[in-house]
Amino acid sequence: MCGIVGIVDRDLTRPVLRDEVERMVRTLHHRGPDEEGLVVTPGVGLGMRRLAIVDLAGGQQPFTNEDGTIQVVANGEIYNFEELRRDLTARGHRFRSRADVEVIVHAYEELGEAFLGRLRGMFALALWDGRTSTLIAARDRAGEKPLYYTETPQGLLLASEVKALLARPEVSRELDLEALDEFLTYEYVIAPRTMIRGIRKLPAAHFLRYRNGCVEVQRYWDARSVPVRAWEEAEAAEALRATLRKAVDSQMMADVPVGIFLSGGIDSSGIAAFMSEAAERRGVSVQSFSLGFDETSYNELPYAREIAHRFGTIHRDDMVTPDLVDLFERLVVHLDEPFADVSLFPTYLVSRLAREHVKVVLGGDGGDELFGGYDAYAAYQLAARLERLAPSGAFKAAYVLASLLPPTEKKKGLINKVRRFTEGMATSPPGIGQYRWMSFMPPGLKRRLYAPQLRDAVARSDVYRPVTEALGAYTGDDFLNRALYADLRIYLADDILVKVDRMSMATSLETRAPFLDADVMELAFSMPGDLKIRNGQRKYILKRALEGILPDRIRMRRKEGFSIPMKNWLRRELQPLMRSLLSAERLRRRGLFDPATVERLMDAHVAGDQNYAHQLFALMVFERWADSIGA
Repeated sequence: MCGIVGIVDRDLTRPVLRDEVERMVRTLHHRGPDEEGLVVTPGVGLGMRRLAIVDLAGGQQPFTNEDGTIQVVANGEIYNFEELRRDLTARGHRFRSRADVEVIVHAYEELGEAFLGRLRGMFALALWDGRTSTLIAARDRAGEKPLYYTETPQGLLLASEVKALLARPEVSRELDLEALDEFLTYEYVIAPRTMIRGIRKLPAAHFLRYRNGCVEVQRYWDARSVPVRAWEEAEAAEALRATLRKAVDSQMMADVPVGIFLSGGIDSSGIAAFMSEAAERRGVSVQSFSLGFDETSYNELPYAREIAHRFGTIHRDDMVTPDLVDLFERLVVHLDEPFADVSLFPTYLVSRLAREHVKVVLGGDGGDELFGGYDAYAAYQLAARLERLAPSGAFKAAYVLASLLPPTEKKKGLINKVRRFTEGMATSPPGIGQYRWMSFMPPGLKRRLYAPQLRDAVARSDVYRPVTEALGAYTGDDFLNRALYADLRIYLADDILVKVDRMSMATSLETRAPFLDADVMELAFSMPGDLKIRNGQRKYILKRALEGILPDRIRMRRKEGFSIPMKNWLRRELQPLMRSLLSAERLRRRGLFDPATVERLMDAHVAGDQNYAHQLFALMVFERWADSIGA
């Protein structure tokens, strides 16, 4: 695990100074506290910070080919590197280490850009080919590892995090107000946008080619190309069990201790079961880590402890308290761009707990997006049936009635579900599928909240376009797989994996996701939707695959989600911070939001009349982040 940076000058005769690379790479110390490496040649500089996981003594980057014409730095792990290394050695390539990243430079030398299709892992890489004066940069299939880039008059800059790009004075901090609208709608910014106009995210499963001063971005893998087949149920369950078991075994590759984030849900519990098998074969132990909450509806610690006991992990857990003011300040600034998924806090805290004992953890991320775990999928199916039976006006009337019900302090609860469902039906366009319940700033509220500057900037943009494009890109007629494909491209890549990467790397901890193994993802998309949700039961085939492995009490329990009671804390412990960040004086100074509307939202939320936690927390995050970059 590393942080990487790159500089490619338009003038390839200009000497790139070591100091130019060092200034960027040292902003990423948290991603790789163990050592630093860089290479500079005329017109080019590559650098990295390393968190040593494999070949602790010999795995220093950058790596080069035999004649020094190709250089690479990379972040992440290549799980099939031993297989690739054997093949490349047989073809005459010579290796100086037993590190996984070294296979990249030789695979590229042998296969050209097609080498990306051979890699199985999580990675972001930057490779300079001096023979053709070409930079190749790429991200893994799911987007576990980040990569940002920007073009300046001088050339191309790239980095694992935005802060490394902002270390360069020529990089503008101008806000992208359409990205702000996107953030307030979804709580994150969708690739390739960022909140800073000139900086872009390289999307997952894409590579960038930079040659002769021109950037080209291409996709090299796509889940929609996997043909859906007619599986027998028992065969599908066995295939999933075997493929996931193999993925877990491969991802335990490390020369340091490996642990697991254990929530007690089916995804992480299944990973724990397979880890315990692999650990027994290796003669090692597994350490597990969990967080809980005082509020009962949010607390899953009893389930996590049950799984830890069943599979013999060395278990540690802790409680999350609402004393988050200092953490808010530290993490919002660390994130580089606004991000308002409140589960960032427990993700950071459980990462910090784990890092006291291990350098690597596995987790259950991706299970929901591959096998249909979210409430929004069930809502999507219900909405499709209701819209055939009821006039559109009925949904608006139901929403008005439901909004009169006071929200409860529970995590979900029937009243909260009814309010959320009717709000999505009444206020969001039907063409965005499950994102009717995964977006948080309806058009009516935007009209009241946005000041003229922001309203005018987004008047001609379509904030739902990334969702409709992702849904439309899946050409098969499988209703659920279309929704899952959109979430793989958007929600997983730009919310879940961003949160896990940034919060774990803030503590110098590597996280891995066996569900996002290429073979697991392709197997999942080869299965029809009715194997994933059947008769209202979500993750049906995953539950079948884990039958006899997990206790039924865990295997069949409803998904809860890794969240925190932010709506309650904003009414109490965090109210002073909210009122300070969203004061009328601050809002008037920035000129993007109507202070009176924000005041009404805060008052209604604190009184318990409405739940505006999503909207208020997003505004708080934006205000603090914008201050941090001087916007």
